[in-house]
Amino acid sequence: MPTTSVRPLIGRSEEISHLRALVAAAEQGDGGVLVLRGEPGIGKSTLLDHVEHAAREKLQIIRASGSEFEAELPFAALHQLCVPALAHLDTLSAPYRDSLMVAFGLAEGTPDPFRVGLAALELLAAAAAGRPLLCVVDDAHWVDSASARALTFLARRIAAEPIAIVFAARDQVPVRGLDELPGLTVDGLSDTDARALLAREKITTLDERVRDRLLAESRGNPLALIELPKSGGFALPTPSPVPGRIERSFQVRMAALPPDARLLVILASADPTGDPALVRAAAQRLDIDVPAASAAAEASGLVVFDTRARFCHPLARSGAYRAAEPTLRRTAHRALADATDPVAAPDRQAWHRAQATTGPDEQVAVQLESSASRAQARGGVAAAAAFLRRAAALSGDPGKQVERTLAAARTTLETGGADAAADLLGSIDTETLDDPRHAAVDMLRGQIAFVHGADGVVRGPELIVRAARRLAAVDPERSREYLVAALDMGLVVGRAAGVMDRVLEAARSAPPAARQPDLLDALVRLNADGHRVAVPMVRQALTGEDAGWTRRPALATVLAGELWDMDLHTTIVDWLVRTGRETGAPMTIRLGLGQAALHAVLTGHFGQAMAAIAEEEAIADALGDLPQLYPRVHLAAMRGRRQEVLDLFAEATSRGTGLLTANLSWAKAVLDNGLADYPAALDAARKAVASGDLFLAGFALPELVESAVRCGEDAVARSALESLLERTDAAGTDLALGVASGARALVSDAEDDYLEALDHLTGRSLPSHLARAHLRYGEWLRRAGRRRDAREHLRIAYEQASKIGLEAFAQRAAGELRATGEVARSRSEHTYDHLTMQEMHIARQVATGATTKEVATNLFLSPRTVDAHLRNIFRKLGVTSRRQLRDIPDLG
Repeated sequence: MPTTSVRPLIGRSEEISHLRALVAAAEQGDGGVLVLRGEPGIGKSTLLDHVEHAAREKLQIIRASGSEFEAELPFAALHQLCVPALAHLDTLSAPYRDSLMVAFGLAEGTPDPFRVGLAALELLAAAAAGRPLLCVVDDAHWVDSASARALTFLARRIAAEPIAIVFAARDQVPVRGLDELPGLTVDGLSDTDARALLAREKITTLDERVRDRLLAESRGNPLALIELPKSGGFALPTPSPVPGRIERSFQVRMAALPPDARLLVILASADPTGDPALVRAAAQRLDIDVPAASAAAEASGLVVFDTRARFCHPLARSGAYRAAEPTLRRTAHRALADATDPVAAPDRQAWHRAQATTGPDEQVAVQLESSASRAQARGGVAAAAAFLRRAAALSGDPGKQVERTLAAARTTLETGGADAAADLLGSIDTETLDDPRHAAVDMLRGQIAFVHGADGVVRGPELIVRAARRLAAVDPERSREYLVAALDMGLVVGRAAGVMDRVLEAARSAPPAARQPDLLDALVRLNADGHRVAVPMVRQALTGEDAGWTRRPALATVLAGELWDMDLHTTIVDWLVRTGRETGAPMTIRLGLGQAALHAVLTGHFGQAMAAIAEEEAIADALGDLPQLYPRVHLAAMRGRRQEVLDLFAEATSRGTGLLTANLSWAKAVLDNGLADYPAALDAARKAVASGDLFLAGFALPELVESAVRCGEDAVARSALESLLERTDAAGTDLALGVASGARALVSDAEDDYLEALDHLTGRSLPSHLARAHLRYGEWLRRAGRRRDAREHLRIAYEQASKIGLEAFAQRAAGELRATGEVARSRSEHTYDHLTMQEMHIARQVATGATTKEVATNLFLSPRTVDAHLRNIFRKLGVTSRRQLRDIPDLG
């Protein structure tokens, strides 16, 4: 625990050097983070004490710690860290202030998952404005998941702030997010340093052989070196893990305490808050002589009761709790529950009551359900799952137990705990369930199977189809919804190709829709009868008065692509982005931004695509998730960036999802056609078409036609053209008809088809397709010996492709121009050639009048970081003001 003076550390010069550098940087205004990792007792907390002591004169110190017994209470650790800075709360804008108040339970509402981390960053930045700040977080492996996400978010964004953050965590306990931060492993002391520590601590042993045994068994663990001789733990006949033996040494000390002191220590170990007033009140309920008991407990060195009840080490606390007999633990929790304010801390009271209960208790189960609702409203999904699991265990009524177990499984799955959710479902006796509940179990098992991987591609749809069949008679509308959910889920997870056939086969015998046609009817007809018959029904299902696509937006986006309808696609994407921003739903906004980027790539607006990609990546980072790769792959392919595409392919291949694989093949076909590597394009296009995925397979067909013609594979080209025409003739949009005419021209070698393609695409806001149409016609004219006519179209193709950024196709056009005797003019560079995606997004927002704070909010950065990016943007573009950015065409 922190002390007023800190003795020099033995054998920790490297660790101290890193910590001093971190503090020195913060003093100069440069933030940084370091995660100390190591086994229990290795000295992480001692290093935290050391850096606190060293920084105290020049930095403000804020300390927080994780708690094993608070690991599921949302934002508990973040609240600890922010409490000393809450005086600055009123300096935050209303949305940030409200987000923190809701997250900390100080106001009603649901916290915006994106705003909490940024609000905490702004709060700490405000606190650090007058004096640099050092944030110390001990026992970070026990930090609740909501706090861990927010703290990781903070740590990644403090580079421009005078803030240093140091975490200490056990090395064998992964913490999502923290593992990706800069870290330093704290190893055991060397033999020389271990002997020096024994000498300084005046640890005496019987003889040199016993000392050597102690040194060998402690493996350089400082706490083991100090504690094991006190209990004889070093002399066990067989080796055992050092942390466990240290914990037992603390238990030996506890066992020697008088009964009242021992019970007081158990109370302190069972209370996650460390509130001495609460522990005292609970002790009084147990008729403990508090002054005498606390004096005895403190004399043992296990715990100190001052402003907080503080154990000498986390292992002391866990050791005290685990050493207590179950009846004493329940007694302690019951007393703590009675002493806890039910208005100020209802969730902790419910938790204590649950720990004090052994058998079914409906009253406690209802309390836990209420706690779960509050936790979920505050964004604490993991806490909600924990409360629901305990509520189910304490349920006396079998029906309520099933409902609570299902709710716990759903919530656990939301946290990413697929295996834990499966275990919960396994505890349900399905033989006794009615059809709706049995269907709910099957549905959840299907969702879990999808998450689990390759085997789930088959198993998942089968389970969801089984759930739909159970509901067919009792709830036909939900039965159909389950079937559509299976398709939608396949798209989100990226495994649609194998899902569709199995689900649509089951859908043929599904109960009829209340309002026809719905999406399921349209997809069944498309699968059975093809595009010419089904496209009108698909269009009606998407655009009718009660289309309902907002319930399945992922499916709607690919169906809009299947209709070759970019206007409808825009409508759906705009709704996704707008709704995602309004509701804060991460899946919605990320799907919308990914599709917005794809739309911008397909329509030749690469700056817009980069901005959307940057924002989606910022949200993914804020959530601690991987960003979507398919928009970046398509952008790089369209730009003709071979090495960038190969690097992205390597990353994407490691993820191994089906839909992403189909995206890779389509993108590679575009890239290789642009680079005139037609055999490679043919191979990639064949794979993309063979996937059968909605949207992707259809858009890959023109690439297959072109590459097959160039390779002399006439039969392949004709077959692909036939498939393409079935889709495009039925769709009837200018994009569809223009692309189809261009592909037909390659096969027919007829000039009218080339001209028809130009006619459909000219003036339709489809510049990339128009540039390629001019290129193909120009190439045909040159081969026909009409060099003058060819130059005109090749020149247009080169200029348009260069303006858009279709670098490979521009080079193809330039090569064809040279063959006609004309040299293409050097193209002017694009703004996005000089900027990163994040910088492009910032520049575009600033150019349209956004303030620094508005940009910071959208990209989850601090205002100081945005200003730092702006300075880089000004330097790269050779401008000196925001006003000048507005005059740059690429940023409009």
